[in-house]
Amino acid sequence: MNIDNDLKKYRTERGLTQEDLAKSVGVTRQTINSIERGRYNPSLELAFKLAHQFDCSIEEIFHSDPTSDDQ
Repeated sequence: MNIDNDLKKYRTERGLTQEDLAKSVGVTRQTINSIERGRYNPSLELAFKLAHQFDCSIEEIFHSDPTSDDQ
């Protein structure tokens, strides 16, 4: 299953750099970059931290495509 995200949109709308966001949720800038590029899916804990940071639900940031199957 592919998971897409709008993390970059949420981050830039609030004027945050990747470094700012990374510090606020306790990860590296490289982690934020990898999530935004779709190279890394965050843990559930990190997904909750990101959603809390933007005062929204996880589903508003992350979307799954149930028709895709990576197996």
